[in-house]
Amino acid sequence: MPPIHSSPYYQMNNPAILSLLRHTTTGTGEPKRSKSSSTGGLLKIFKLFPMLTSGCKMVALLGRPRKPLLKDSATTGTIFGFRKGRVCLAIQEDPHCLPMFVIELPMLTTALQKEMASDIVRIALESETKTHKKKLLEEFVWAVYCNGRKIGYSIRRKHLSDDELHVVQLLRGVSMGAGVLPSPNEKEASACTDGELTYMRARFERVAGSKDSEAFYMINPEGAAGPELSIFFVRNH
Repeated sequence: MPPIHSSPYYQMNNPAILSLLRHTTTGTGEPKRSKSSSTGGLLKIFKLFPMLTSGCKMVALLGRPRKPLLKDSATTGTIFGFRKGRVCLAIQEDPHCLPMFVIELPMLTTALQKEMASDIVRIALESETKTHKKKLLEEFVWAVYCNGRKIGYSIRRKHLSDDELHVVQLLRGVSMGAGVLPSPNEKEASACTDGELTYMRARFERVAGSKDSEAFYMINPEGAAGPELSIFFVRNH
């Protein structure tokens, strides 16, 4: 069996992704390092989810950032899911509107938390469609990679599930933060085998490489230089 590699830089050799990676790398191809030795607050909090107690409902909402980070071009991204279930990704133009892109990733929430131990997480979604009629984020079938390792395939949601709509409605007033949300049905919460419903929401800078490639870079709420979570969308023909 071949070795399993889990690195932000392993097999990221797609030309479209490489062109977008220049946004966060130096001329030598190495990632920029923050002048601060501390890592971003959101990923730190997300790593602590296994330690949160069941009594928590809205945990660790972040305070005001040191610098104004909310740009007109910033997009809202939310990663959420039950602790023992699969993680979902939702992208919104604004927290008050319905998501323009929702997908359940072929990855458990606990597995994503382990990937975050590297402090740099790169998620790449690759479409192999043969048509030019749709916009990039309107494609349905995606191959999903996390830190250079292929983890499976997913299909973009055409309609929100009840759980996904529940999360979107609860977080309408939240621009960034992380924590635990009430279960969609409190009566069934104690009997739920998937654990608590956790989330991480942040603002992302959206960068379009072409009509077939886009990237979303998390805006660090601590003002550190360079995002720690990057999401790439690429369409191959």
